[in-house]
Amino acid sequence: MARVSLLLCMVILVTLGVLVSLSFAHDTEVTSKHEKSSQKETEVVHKSKHEDEKGGEKVNDDHNAGSDVDKKDKKKEHDVHKKDDEHEKKEHDVHKNDDEHEKKEHDVHKKGDQHEKKEHKIHKKGDHEKDGDKKKSVDHHKNGSGNDDDDDDDDDDDESDSDDDDESDSDDDDDDDDDKDEVDADDNEKDNIGLYELKKGNITIKLTNWGASIMSLHFPDKNGKTGDIVLGYDSVKSYKTDKVYFGATVGRVANRIGKAQFKLDGKEYKTTANDGKNTLHGGKKGFSDVVWGVKKHKYDGKKPHIVFTYTSPDGDQGFPGEVNVTVTYKLDKENELSVVMEAKPKDKATPINLAHHTYWNLGGHNSGDILSEEIQILGSNYTPVDGELIPTGEISSVKGTSYDFLQLRSIKDNMKDLKTGYDINYCLDGKSNKMRKVVELVDKKSGRKLELSGNQPGLQFYTGGMLKDIKGKNRTSYQAFAGLCLETQSYPNSVNIPKFPSQIVEPEKTYKHTMLFKFSVAS
Repeated sequence: MARVSLLLCMVILVTLGVLVSLSFAHDTEVTSKHEKSSQKETEVVHKSKHEDEKGGEKVNDDHNAGSDVDKKDKKKEHDVHKKDDEHEKKEHDVHKNDDEHEKKEHDVHKKGDQHEKKEHKIHKKGDHEKDGDKKKSVDHHKNGSGNDDDDDDDDDDDESDSDDDDESDSDDDDDDDDDKDEVDADDNEKDNIGLYELKKGNITIKLTNWGASIMSLHFPDKNGKTGDIVLGYDSVKSYKTDKVYFGATVGRVANRIGKAQFKLDGKEYKTTANDGKNTLHGGKKGFSDVVWGVKKHKYDGKKPHIVFTYTSPDGDQGFPGEVNVTVTYKLDKENELSVVMEAKPKDKATPINLAHHTYWNLGGHNSGDILSEEIQILGSNYTPVDGELIPTGEISSVKGTSYDFLQLRSIKDNMKDLKTGYDINYCLDGKSNKMRKVVELVDKKSGRKLELSGNQPGLQFYTGGMLKDIKGKNRTSYQAFAGLCLETQSYPNSVNIPKFPSQIVEPEKTYKHTMLFKFSVAS
Protein backbone atom coordinates (compact mmCIF):
# COMPACT_ATOMS: atom_id res chain seq x y z
CA MET A 1 0.00 0.00 0.00
CA ALA A 2 2.78 2.29 0.90
CA ARG A 3 4.37 1.70 -2.51
CA VAL A 4 1.12 2.26 -4.29
CA SER A 5 0.61 5.48 -2.39
CA LEU A 6 4.15 6.58 -3.16
CA LEU A 7 3.76 5.79 -6.87
CA LEU A 8 0.47 7.62 -6.96
CA CYS A 9 2.06 10.68 -5.37
CA MET A 10 4.88 10.59 -7.90
CA VAL A 11 2.42 10.37 -10.79
CA ILE A 12 0.50 13.32 -9.41
CA LEU A 13 3.71 15.35 -8.96
CA VAL A 14 4.88 14.54 -12.49
CA THR A 15 1.48 15.45 -13.89
CA LEU A 16 1.49 18.73 -12.00
CA GLY A 17 5.03 19.44 -13.25
CA VAL A 18 3.98 18.81 -16.83
CA LEU A 19 0.98 21.05 -16.41
CA VAL A 20 3.11 23.80 -14.87
CA SER A 21 5.61 23.51 -17.69
CA LEU A 22 2.93 23.70 -20.34
CA SER A 23 1.35 26.69 -18.64
CA PHE A 24 4.74 28.44 -18.38
CA ALA A 25 5.51 27.74 -22.01
CA HIS A 26 2.09 29.07 -23.07
CA ASP A 27 2.55 32.24 -21.00
CA THR A 28 6.00 32.71 -22.49
CA GLU A 29 4.59 32.38 -26.01
CA VAL A 30 1.81 34.87 -25.25
CA THR A 31 4.29 37.36 -23.82
CA SER A 32 6.58 36.97 -26.84
CA LYS A 33 3.76 37.54 -29.30
CA HIS A 34 2.52 40.53 -27.37
CA GLU A 35 6.01 42.08 -27.41
CA LYS A 36 6.24 41.54 -31.19
CA SER A 37 2.80 43.07 -31.62
CA SER A 38 3.79 46.07 -29.52
CA GLN A 39 7.03 46.44 -31.55
CA LYS A 40 5.09 46.43 -34.86
CA GLU A 41 2.58 48.87 -33.43
CA THR A 42 5.37 51.19 -32.33
CA GLU A 43 6.81 51.11 -35.86
CA VAL A 44 3.40 51.97 -37.31
CA VAL A 45 2.91 54.87 -34.93
CA HIS A 46 6.48 56.11 -35.60
CA LYS A 47 5.88 55.97 -39.37
CA SER A 48 2.58 57.79 -38.95
CA LYS A 49 4.31 60.54 -36.99
CA HIS A 50 7.00 60.85 -39.64
CA GLU A 51 4.37 61.20 -42.37
CA ASP A 52 2.55 63.75 -40.20
CA GLU A 53 5.66 65.95 -40.09
CA LYS A 54 6.07 65.59 -43.86
CA GLY A 55 2.49 66.04 -45.05
CA GLY A 56 0.84 68.57 -42.77
CA GLU A 57 -2.55 68.62 -41.15
CA LYS A 58 -4.26 66.20 -43.52
CA VAL A 59 -2.12 63.34 -42.16
CA ASN A 60 -3.51 63.81 -38.65
CA ASP A 61 -6.38 61.54 -39.63
CA ASP A 62 -3.87 58.72 -40.19
CA HIS A 63 -2.23 59.38 -36.82
CA ASN A 64 -5.59 59.12 -35.08
CA ALA A 65 -6.06 55.81 -36.79
CA GLY A 66 -2.84 54.67 -35.01
CA SER A 67 -4.26 55.83 -31.65
CA ASP A 68 -7.36 53.73 -32.20
CA VAL A 69 -5.08 50.69 -32.57
CA ASP A 70 -3.63 51.34 -29.10
CA LYS A 71 -7.09 51.47 -27.53
CA LYS A 72 -8.24 48.28 -29.19
CA ASP A 73 -5.01 46.46 -28.13
CA LYS A 74 -5.55 47.42 -24.50
CA LYS A 75 -9.16 46.43 -24.62
CA LYS A 76 -8.57 43.04 -26.29
CA GLU A 77 -5.25 41.85 -24.88
CA HIS A 78 -6.86 38.53 -23.78
CA ASP A 79 -7.28 37.55 -27.44
CA VAL A 80 -3.76 37.91 -28.81
CA HIS A 81 -4.32 36.06 -32.06
CA LYS A 82 -7.39 38.13 -32.84
CA LYS A 83 -5.48 41.30 -31.98
CA ASP A 84 -2.60 40.29 -34.24
CA ASP A 85 -4.98 39.80 -37.15
CA GLU A 86 -6.65 43.09 -36.47
CA HIS A 87 -3.29 44.82 -36.11
CA GLU A 88 -2.02 43.46 -39.42
CA LYS A 89 -5.23 44.71 -41.02
CA LYS A 90 -4.82 48.08 -39.31
CA GLU A 91 -1.20 48.28 -40.42
CA HIS A 92 -2.33 47.62 -43.98
CA ASP A 93 -4.96 50.34 -43.62
CA VAL A 94 -2.36 52.77 -42.29
CA HIS A 95 -0.14 52.15 -45.30
CA LYS A 96 -3.19 52.63 -47.51
CA ASN A 97 -4.00 55.84 -45.69
CA ASP A 98 -0.38 56.98 -46.09
CA ASP A 99 -0.66 56.39 -49.82
CA GLU A 100 -3.90 58.31 -49.86
CA HIS A 101 -2.24 61.09 -47.86
CA GLU A 102 0.61 61.36 -50.39
CA LYS A 103 -2.01 61.63 -53.15
CA LYS A 104 -3.89 64.27 -51.17
CA GLU A 105 -0.62 66.07 -50.48
CA HIS A 106 0.02 66.14 -54.22
CA ASP A 107 -3.50 67.48 -54.75
CA VAL A 108 -2.84 70.16 -52.13
CA HIS A 109 0.28 71.29 -54.03
CA LYS A 110 -1.69 71.19 -57.28
CA LYS A 111 -4.43 73.29 -55.74
CA GLY A 112 -1.74 75.65 -54.44
CA ASP A 113 -0.41 76.07 -57.98
CA GLN A 114 -3.94 76.63 -59.23
CA HIS A 115 -4.43 79.20 -56.48
CA GLU A 116 -1.23 81.00 -57.49
CA LYS A 117 -2.39 80.92 -61.12
CA LYS A 118 -5.75 82.28 -60.08
CA GLU A 119 -4.04 84.93 -58.00
CA HIS A 120 -1.93 85.90 -61.04
CA LYS A 121 -5.11 86.24 -63.11
CA ILE A 122 -6.55 88.52 -60.45
CA HIS A 123 -3.46 90.77 -60.62
CA LYS A 124 -3.71 90.76 -64.40
CA LYS A 125 -7.34 91.71 -64.20
CA GLY A 126 -6.41 94.47 -61.78
CA ASP A 127 -3.91 95.85 -64.29
CA HIS A 128 -6.59 95.69 -66.97
CA GLU A 129 -8.96 97.60 -64.77
CA LYS A 130 -6.23 100.15 -64.19
CA ASP A 131 -5.81 100.52 -67.93
CA GLY A 132 -9.54 100.95 -68.21
CA ASP A 133 -9.43 103.76 -65.69
CA LYS A 134 -6.59 105.32 -67.63
CA LYS A 135 -8.59 105.09 -70.84
CA LYS A 136 -11.38 106.97 -69.14
CA SER A 137 -8.83 109.58 -68.14
CA VAL A 138 -7.58 109.83 -71.70
CA ASP A 139 -11.14 110.08 -72.98
CA HIS A 140 -11.43 113.13 -70.78
CA HIS A 141 -8.80 114.78 -72.98
CA LYS A 142 -10.69 113.99 -76.19
CA ASN A 143 -13.38 116.57 -76.81
CA GLY A 144 -14.38 115.05 -80.15
CA SER A 145 -16.00 116.54 -83.19
CA GLY A 146 -18.96 117.86 -81.27
CA ASN A 147 -16.91 120.31 -79.18
CA ASP A 148 -16.47 123.56 -81.03
CA ASP A 149 -14.79 125.41 -78.19
CA ASP A 150 -11.15 124.81 -77.30
CA ASP A 151 -11.02 126.37 -73.87
CA ASP A 152 -7.30 125.93 -73.45
CA ASP A 153 -6.67 127.93 -76.59
CA ASP A 154 -8.10 130.93 -74.80
CA ASP A 155 -5.11 130.75 -72.51
CA ASP A 156 -2.67 132.48 -74.81
CA ASP A 157 -1.82 135.10 -72.29
CA ASP A 158 -0.90 132.99 -69.42
CA GLU A 159 11.89 108.94 -97.59
CA SER A 160 13.23 105.45 -98.18
CA ASP A 161 14.48 102.79 -95.74
CA SER A 162 15.23 104.14 -92.32
CA ASP A 163 18.81 104.89 -91.30
CA ASP A 164 20.37 103.62 -88.11
CA ASP A 165 21.87 107.03 -87.40
CA ASP A 166 18.50 108.77 -87.06
CA GLU A 167 18.44 110.47 -83.67
CA SER A 168 14.74 109.82 -83.34
CA ASP A 169 14.89 106.08 -83.90
CA SER A 170 14.13 105.95 -80.21
CA ASP A 171 10.59 106.76 -81.30
CA ASP A 172 9.69 103.09 -81.03
CA ASP A 173 6.63 103.14 -78.81
CA ASP A 174 7.40 99.78 -77.30
CA ASP A 175 10.44 101.09 -75.42
CA ASP A 176 8.34 103.49 -73.40
CA ASP A 177 8.98 102.55 -69.75
CA ASP A 178 5.41 103.34 -68.70
CA ASP A 179 3.53 101.76 -71.58
CA LYS A 180 1.12 100.18 -69.09
CA ASP A 181 -0.75 103.49 -69.13
CA GLU A 182 -0.87 103.57 -72.92
CA VAL A 183 -4.29 103.33 -74.53
CA ASP A 184 -4.92 101.26 -77.63
CA ALA A 185 -7.57 102.72 -79.88
CA ASP A 186 -11.00 101.25 -80.36
CA ASP A 187 -11.61 99.94 -83.88
CA ASN A 188 -14.65 102.20 -84.15
CA GLU A 189 -12.54 105.24 -83.31
CA LYS A 190 -11.16 105.39 -86.85
CA ASP A 191 -14.50 106.74 -88.04
CA ASN A 192 -14.63 109.46 -85.38
CA ILE A 193 -12.95 112.84 -85.39
CA GLY A 194 -11.46 113.69 -82.01
CA LEU A 195 -9.11 115.97 -80.12
CA TYR A 196 -6.08 114.52 -78.33
CA GLU A 197 -3.49 116.00 -76.00
CA LEU A 198 0.15 115.38 -75.14
CA LYS A 199 1.79 117.02 -72.17
CA LYS A 200 5.31 116.95 -70.77
CA GLY A 201 7.19 119.64 -68.88
CA ASN A 202 6.76 123.01 -70.57
CA ILE A 203 5.06 121.66 -73.69
CA THR A 204 1.36 120.95 -74.21
CA ILE A 205 0.16 119.88 -77.65
CA LYS A 206 -3.33 119.36 -78.99
CA LEU A 207 -3.90 117.26 -82.08
CA THR A 208 -6.73 115.89 -84.15
CA ASN A 209 -6.97 112.74 -86.22
CA TRP A 210 -8.43 114.77 -89.07
CA GLY A 211 -5.33 114.99 -91.24
CA ALA A 212 -3.15 113.82 -88.30
CA SER A 213 -2.81 117.52 -87.51
CA ILE A 214 -1.34 119.69 -84.76
CA MET A 215 -3.96 122.17 -83.50
CA SER A 216 -1.95 123.99 -80.84
CA LEU A 217 1.43 123.95 -79.11
CA HIS A 218 1.92 125.88 -75.89
CA PHE A 219 5.42 126.86 -74.73
CA PRO A 220 6.59 129.59 -72.32
CA ASP A 221 8.45 132.75 -73.34
CA LYS A 222 11.44 134.37 -71.61
CA ASN A 223 9.15 135.67 -68.87
CA GLY A 224 7.65 132.26 -68.21
CA LYS A 225 4.38 133.23 -69.86
CA THR A 226 2.88 130.35 -71.83
CA GLY A 227 1.60 130.99 -75.33
CA ASP A 228 0.30 129.06 -78.33
CA ILE A 229 2.87 129.27 -81.12
CA VAL A 230 1.05 127.57 -84.01
CA LEU A 231 -1.76 128.87 -86.20
CA GLY A 232 -5.03 126.99 -86.26
CA TYR A 233 -8.73 126.86 -85.41
CA ASP A 234 -10.70 126.69 -82.18
CA SER A 235 -12.74 123.63 -83.15
CA VAL A 236 -11.92 120.28 -84.71
CA LYS A 237 -14.84 120.77 -87.07
CA SER A 238 -13.15 123.78 -88.69
CA TYR A 239 -10.29 121.61 -89.91
CA LYS A 240 -12.69 119.78 -92.22
CA THR A 241 -13.13 122.93 -94.29
CA ASP A 242 -9.52 124.13 -94.02
CA LYS A 243 -7.86 125.16 -97.32
CA VAL A 244 -4.39 126.16 -96.10
CA TYR A 245 -3.25 122.89 -94.42
CA PHE A 246 -2.99 124.21 -90.85
CA GLY A 247 -0.86 121.73 -88.86
CA ALA A 248 -1.56 118.91 -91.30
CA THR A 249 0.22 115.81 -92.54
CA VAL A 250 0.28 116.18 -96.32
CA GLY A 251 0.73 113.45 -98.95
CA ARG A 252 0.75 110.93 -100.66
CA VAL A 253 3.12 113.33 -102.47
CA ALA A 254 3.64 116.67 -100.72
CA ASN A 255 4.30 119.86 -102.70
CA ARG A 256 3.67 120.04 -106.44
CA ILE A 257 3.53 117.62 -109.36
CA GLY A 258 3.70 119.49 -112.65
CA LYS A 259 0.70 119.00 -114.96
CA ALA A 260 -0.69 116.46 -112.51
CA GLN A 261 1.01 113.51 -114.20
CA PHE A 262 4.10 111.32 -114.12
CA LYS A 263 5.49 108.10 -115.62
CA LEU A 264 6.52 105.05 -113.64
CA ASP A 265 7.78 101.77 -115.08
CA GLY A 266 6.66 102.84 -118.54
CA LYS A 267 3.11 103.65 -117.45
CA GLU A 268 1.68 107.16 -117.31
CA TYR A 269 -0.35 108.14 -114.27
CA LYS A 270 -2.65 111.13 -114.01
CA THR A 271 -3.26 112.57 -110.57
CA THR A 272 -6.07 114.87 -109.46
CA ALA A 273 -5.32 118.53 -110.19
CA ASN A 274 -6.13 120.92 -107.35
CA ASP A 275 -3.67 123.78 -107.97
CA GLY A 276 -4.50 124.99 -111.44
CA LYS A 277 -3.26 122.26 -113.78
CA ASN A 278 -0.99 120.83 -111.11
CA THR A 279 -1.34 118.53 -108.13
CA LEU A 280 -0.58 120.04 -104.71
CA HIS A 281 -0.10 118.08 -101.45
CA GLY A 282 -1.59 114.83 -102.77
CA GLY A 283 -4.61 116.09 -104.69
CA LYS A 284 -8.16 117.15 -103.94
CA LYS A 285 -8.43 114.68 -101.09
CA GLY A 286 -4.91 114.13 -99.86
CA PHE A 287 -3.82 112.80 -96.47
CA SER A 288 -4.71 116.14 -94.86
CA ASP A 289 -8.39 115.70 -95.71
CA VAL A 290 -9.12 112.24 -94.30
CA VAL A 291 -9.84 110.74 -90.90
CA TRP A 292 -6.84 108.85 -89.50
CA GLY A 293 -7.08 105.97 -87.07
CA VAL A 294 -5.57 106.36 -83.62
CA LYS A 295 -3.47 103.29 -82.90
CA LYS A 296 -1.99 104.40 -79.58
CA HIS A 297 -2.26 107.41 -77.31
CA LYS A 298 -0.41 108.23 -74.11
CA TYR A 299 -1.29 111.63 -72.70
CA ASP A 300 1.54 112.17 -70.21
CA GLY A 301 4.29 110.31 -68.36
CA LYS A 302 7.86 109.76 -69.46
CA LYS A 303 7.17 109.66 -73.20
CA PRO A 304 3.75 111.02 -74.15
CA HIS A 305 2.90 110.03 -77.71
CA ILE A 306 0.18 109.38 -80.23
CA VAL A 307 0.25 107.14 -83.31
CA PHE A 308 -2.03 107.93 -86.25
CA THR A 309 -2.61 105.39 -89.03
CA TYR A 310 -4.10 105.56 -92.50
CA THR A 311 -4.39 103.19 -95.46
CA SER A 312 -4.34 104.90 -98.85
CA PRO A 313 -6.03 102.60 -101.39
CA ASP A 314 -4.74 101.70 -104.84
CA GLY A 315 -5.67 104.51 -107.26
CA ASP A 316 -6.08 107.08 -104.46
CA GLN A 317 -5.99 110.49 -106.21
CA GLY A 318 -4.50 108.69 -109.22
CA PHE A 319 -1.49 107.18 -107.41
CA PRO A 320 -0.68 103.47 -107.90
CA GLY A 321 -0.81 100.85 -105.16
CA GLU A 322 -2.10 100.58 -101.65
CA VAL A 323 0.05 102.28 -98.99
CA ASN A 324 -0.07 101.90 -95.21
CA VAL A 325 0.98 105.05 -93.37
CA THR A 326 1.73 105.94 -89.74
CA VAL A 327 2.59 109.27 -88.13
CA THR A 328 3.92 109.31 -84.58
CA TYR A 329 4.12 112.45 -82.45
CA LYS A 330 6.17 112.03 -79.29
CA LEU A 331 7.41 114.26 -76.47
CA ASP A 332 10.59 112.34 -75.77
CA LYS A 333 13.26 114.45 -74.12
CA GLU A 334 12.60 117.71 -72.29
CA ASN A 335 11.24 120.41 -74.63
CA GLU A 336 11.54 118.19 -77.71
CA LEU A 337 8.90 117.02 -80.16
CA SER A 338 9.70 114.22 -82.58
CA VAL A 339 7.56 113.53 -85.63
CA VAL A 340 8.09 110.25 -87.48
CA MET A 341 6.27 109.49 -90.72
CA GLU A 342 6.42 105.98 -92.17
CA ALA A 343 4.83 104.51 -95.28
CA LYS A 344 4.97 101.06 -96.88
CA PRO A 345 3.55 100.21 -100.32
CA LYS A 346 1.78 96.86 -100.41
CA ASP A 347 2.24 95.49 -103.93
CA LYS A 348 3.11 98.34 -106.33
CA ALA A 349 5.93 100.86 -106.57
CA THR A 350 4.66 104.39 -105.94
CA PRO A 351 5.96 107.91 -105.23
CA ILE A 352 5.85 108.91 -101.54
CA ASN A 353 6.78 112.30 -100.12
CA LEU A 354 5.14 113.18 -96.79
CA ALA A 355 5.50 116.54 -95.07
CA HIS A 356 4.39 118.32 -91.91
CA HIS A 357 2.58 121.62 -92.54
CA THR A 358 2.38 123.49 -89.22
CA TYR A 359 2.49 127.30 -89.41
CA TRP A 360 4.86 128.56 -86.71
CA ASN A 361 4.87 131.97 -85.03
CA LEU A 362 7.23 131.98 -82.06
CA GLY A 363 5.79 135.26 -80.81
CA GLY A 364 2.38 133.61 -80.46
CA HIS A 365 -0.24 132.67 -83.03
CA ASN A 366 -2.00 136.04 -82.59
CA SER A 367 1.08 138.25 -82.22
CA GLY A 368 1.17 139.58 -85.80
CA ASP A 369 3.56 138.66 -88.59
CA ILE A 370 6.75 136.62 -88.48
CA LEU A 371 8.89 138.99 -90.58
CA SER A 372 10.99 140.13 -87.62
CA GLU A 373 11.92 136.60 -86.63
CA GLU A 374 15.46 135.49 -87.44
CA ILE A 375 16.16 132.30 -89.35
CA GLN A 376 19.10 130.17 -90.41
CA ILE A 377 18.58 127.58 -93.17
CA LEU A 378 21.47 125.19 -93.68
CA GLY A 379 20.93 124.80 -97.42
CA SER A 380 23.56 126.11 -99.83
CA ASN A 381 21.36 125.56 -102.89
CA TYR A 382 17.74 125.88 -103.91
CA THR A 383 15.49 124.76 -106.77
CA PRO A 384 14.27 127.71 -108.90
CA VAL A 385 10.62 127.62 -110.01
CA ASP A 386 8.45 128.88 -112.86
CA GLY A 387 5.37 131.07 -112.64
CA GLU A 388 3.28 128.12 -111.33
CA LEU A 389 5.86 127.33 -108.63
CA ILE A 390 6.97 124.18 -110.45
CA PRO A 391 10.75 123.57 -110.24
CA THR A 392 12.52 124.08 -113.56
CA GLY A 393 14.96 121.25 -112.87
CA GLU A 394 17.87 123.56 -112.08
CA ILE A 395 19.78 123.59 -108.81
CA SER A 396 21.21 127.03 -107.98
CA SER A 397 23.40 128.47 -105.23
CA VAL A 398 21.83 130.77 -102.66
CA LYS A 399 24.90 133.01 -102.46
CA GLY A 400 24.16 136.56 -103.49
CA THR A 401 20.40 135.93 -103.66
CA SER A 402 17.41 136.64 -101.46
CA TYR A 403 17.44 132.95 -100.49
CA ASP A 404 20.70 133.10 -98.55
CA PHE A 405 20.02 132.28 -94.91
CA LEU A 406 23.20 130.36 -94.26
CA GLN A 407 23.74 132.78 -91.39
CA LEU A 408 21.07 133.72 -88.85
CA ARG A 409 19.27 136.84 -90.09
CA SER A 410 15.91 138.57 -90.06
CA ILE A 411 13.40 137.25 -92.59
CA LYS A 412 12.37 140.71 -93.78
CA ASP A 413 15.97 141.69 -94.57
CA ASN A 414 16.03 139.38 -97.59
CA MET A 415 12.46 139.86 -98.76
CA LYS A 416 12.80 143.17 -100.63
CA ASP A 417 12.50 141.59 -104.07
CA LEU A 418 9.85 139.02 -103.08
CA LYS A 419 6.38 140.53 -102.93
CA THR A 420 4.66 137.39 -101.71
CA GLY A 421 7.51 136.24 -99.51
CA TYR A 422 9.12 132.82 -99.60
CA ASP A 423 7.72 129.61 -101.02
CA ILE A 424 10.83 127.78 -102.17
CA ASN A 425 12.62 124.45 -101.76
CA TYR A 426 16.12 124.41 -100.27
CA CYS A 427 18.62 121.66 -101.08
CA LEU A 428 19.81 120.93 -97.57
CA ASP A 429 23.48 120.49 -96.74
CA GLY A 430 24.71 117.21 -95.35
CA LYS A 431 23.79 113.68 -96.26
CA SER A 432 20.12 112.91 -96.69
CA ASN A 433 18.73 109.97 -94.70
CA LYS A 434 20.94 111.22 -91.86
CA MET A 435 19.59 113.33 -89.03
CA ARG A 436 21.23 116.75 -88.96
CA LYS A 437 20.32 120.28 -87.95
CA VAL A 438 18.67 122.11 -90.86
CA VAL A 439 16.96 125.21 -89.37
CA GLU A 440 17.25 127.58 -86.45
CA LEU A 441 14.45 130.08 -85.80
CA VAL A 442 14.53 132.83 -83.14
CA ASP A 443 12.01 135.40 -81.95
CA LYS A 444 13.90 138.02 -79.95
CA LYS A 445 10.83 139.65 -78.51
CA SER A 446 9.50 136.52 -76.80
CA GLY A 447 12.91 134.89 -76.45
CA ARG A 448 11.61 131.63 -77.92
CA LYS A 449 13.91 129.54 -80.09
CA LEU A 450 13.23 126.55 -82.36
CA GLU A 451 15.81 124.16 -83.84
CA LEU A 452 14.72 121.66 -86.48
CA SER A 453 16.66 118.53 -87.43
CA GLY A 454 15.61 116.15 -90.19
CA ASN A 455 16.64 113.33 -92.51
CA GLN A 456 15.21 114.57 -95.83
CA PRO A 457 17.09 116.16 -98.76
CA GLY A 458 14.93 119.27 -99.03
CA LEU A 459 13.07 121.93 -97.05
CA GLN A 460 10.14 124.01 -98.28
CA PHE A 461 10.34 127.44 -96.63
CA TYR A 462 6.94 129.13 -96.85
CA THR A 463 6.19 132.44 -95.11
CA GLY A 464 2.41 132.34 -95.48
CA GLY A 465 2.12 135.04 -98.12
CA MET A 466 -1.21 133.63 -99.38
CA LEU A 467 -3.00 133.78 -96.03
CA LYS A 468 -5.86 136.26 -96.08
CA ASP A 469 -8.75 136.89 -93.69
CA ILE A 470 -8.70 133.43 -92.15
CA LYS A 471 -10.69 133.23 -88.96
CA GLY A 472 -8.46 131.44 -86.50
CA LYS A 473 -8.23 130.76 -82.79
CA ASN A 474 -9.59 133.27 -80.30
CA ARG A 475 -11.28 135.22 -83.12
CA THR A 476 -7.88 136.05 -84.59
CA SER A 477 -7.93 137.01 -88.27
CA TYR A 478 -4.83 135.57 -89.90
CA GLN A 479 -3.32 137.67 -92.67
CA ALA A 480 -0.27 137.29 -94.92
CA PHE A 481 2.91 136.33 -93.05
CA ALA A 482 1.04 135.43 -89.85
CA GLY A 483 3.03 132.19 -89.70
CA LEU A 484 5.76 130.26 -91.50
CA CYS A 485 6.14 126.62 -92.55
CA LEU A 486 9.30 124.52 -92.32
CA GLU A 487 8.50 121.45 -94.43
CA THR A 488 11.31 118.91 -94.65
CA GLN A 489 10.69 116.88 -97.81
CA SER A 490 11.98 115.45 -101.06
CA TYR A 491 12.34 117.95 -103.90
CA PRO A 492 9.08 119.08 -105.54
CA ASN A 493 8.14 117.47 -108.89
CA SER A 494 10.86 114.85 -108.43
CA VAL A 495 8.66 112.32 -110.22
CA ASN A 496 9.21 114.28 -113.43
CA ILE A 497 12.85 115.36 -112.95
CA PRO A 498 15.21 112.34 -112.99
CA LYS A 499 18.22 114.19 -111.52
CA PHE A 500 16.28 115.07 -108.37
CA PRO A 501 16.33 112.58 -105.46
CA SER A 502 13.87 109.79 -106.22
CA GLN A 503 10.53 109.60 -104.42
CA ILE A 504 9.76 106.08 -105.65
CA VAL A 505 9.33 103.45 -102.94
CA GLU A 506 9.19 99.79 -103.94
CA PRO A 507 6.66 97.29 -102.51
CA GLU A 508 7.39 96.14 -98.96
CA LYS A 509 10.10 98.80 -98.58
CA THR A 510 9.61 101.40 -95.87
CA TYR A 511 9.73 105.14 -96.38
CA LYS A 512 10.75 106.96 -93.20
CA HIS A 513 10.74 110.69 -92.61
CA THR A 514 11.95 111.94 -89.21
CA MET A 515 11.79 115.45 -87.75
CA LEU A 516 12.97 116.68 -84.35
CA PHE A 517 11.81 120.06 -83.03
CA LYS A 518 13.80 121.44 -80.08
CA PHE A 519 12.28 124.36 -78.17
CA SER A 520 14.14 126.68 -75.83
CA VAL A 521 14.34 130.25 -74.58
CA ALA A 522 17.21 132.28 -76.03
CA SER A 523 19.55 133.76 -73.43
